[in-house]
Amino acid sequence: MINVIPLTIEVLVAILLLFTILYCVRLNSQLSRLKSDEKAMQITIAELMTATVTAERAIAGLKATVREADQSLSEQLKAAERYCDEIQTSTKAGAAVLNRLAQVAGARPSLIGVAPAEEAKSTTSDPQAIVAAAQALAERTRARMKAFAA
Repeated sequence: MINVIPLTIEVLVAILLLFTILYCVRLNSQLSRLKSDEKAMQITIAELMTATVTAERAIAGLKATVREADQSLSEQLKAAERYCDEIQTSTKAGAAVLNRLAQVAGARPSLIGVAPAEEAKSTTSDPQAIVAAAQALAERTRARMKAFAA
């Protein structure tokens, strides 16, 4: 019986060594998969870094474009405001010229279509009076034109 115990211990050690070898083989395959996954991950990280750099360049370009567009738009708005002011000034000057022409012609400025603030309040809305005044203005103008022609 004494010979059975050392043999049993030897068999148990052999079985444990077999399990250890199988476990090492399995561990080796998992490690090789991890290494291949690591290489794939490094490739993915490199691609992401390249994409990030490209995106940063694109964003910088877009920012520059926005700055240029903003500057151009602000210049155009300033020019439009200047033109608007010039048009208002010209319109006021034209109204003043029409009022003076109307005074020279002897008509009320409101009949020509330009009414100063005081006269705009006093204008009548009677169409017959307006027509009569317009006819009188037209006749005076014709008389002046005949005088210039002669």
